Amino acid sequence: MSTYDWQKSSFSGQGANCLHVAAPDSDTIKLCESDDPGVVVTTTPANLKAFILGVKAGEFDHFVED
Repeated sequence: MSTYDWQKSSFSGQGANCLHVAAPDSDTIKLCESDDPGVVVTTTPANLKAFILGVKAGEFDHFVED
């Protein structure tokens, strides 16, 4: 993983299924998965906010239903 100050959710536990988030500056958000840390997705705070609001509203629940 690169030298960004990565943060992960406390819900991830110690396993390999972790999504890491970093904000190297005020206009950039970086995301990567612990099982493939070389692949980094870059987005903006506004796009991440819209995604988080969609998650909270249940718009993506069908992706994780058992």
